[in-house]
Amino acid sequence: MSSILPPRPRHVGSKVRICVIASRYNEEFTDALVENAIEELGDLIPQSRVDLVRVPGAFEIPVAVSNVLNRDQPACVIALGVIIRGATAHADLVAESVTTALQGMAVQHIVPIINEVLLVDDEKQAYARCVGANLNRGKEAARAAASIIDVFQEMERTFPRPLPR
Repeated sequence: MSSILPPRPRHVGSKVRICVIASRYNEEFTDALVENAIEELGDLIPQSRVDLVRVPGAFEIPVAVSNVLNRDQPACVIALGVIIRGATAHADLVAESVTTALQGMAVQHIVPIINEVLLVDDEKQAYARCVGANLNRGKEAARAAASIIDVFQEMERTFPRPLPR
């Protein structure tokens, strides 16, 4: 895991639509992730359209992503949530389930999904990753989204799809 934010990618050239799907659970932290991601997207891709969908908890994020991808595919999806470990293995099970589902959909739909559904040990770790300036996963998610959108646009220019026969 990085200890500081990665460098900002270059600006993406064209108008794109990005969907942010975020949990409401652990609201103090998820709200900060959302605010930081959307602010950073506005700086990196000023012409972008950002749609925000809020769901009850992290476990509901994959089904909301699936719903979006089956309706109208955005250039990228950013999944945001915070899972704080407790005394049982429940948090680990939820985090693994969410990660597996998101990766499967990304590959199936060929749409980048940035997974910043964080699994942390306590509120101190959540604060550092969601609210803090040095290790802000909301900003990091936006930078990863801008970077992969740029990669996909370059791939489209380099490897255009054949015309239908």
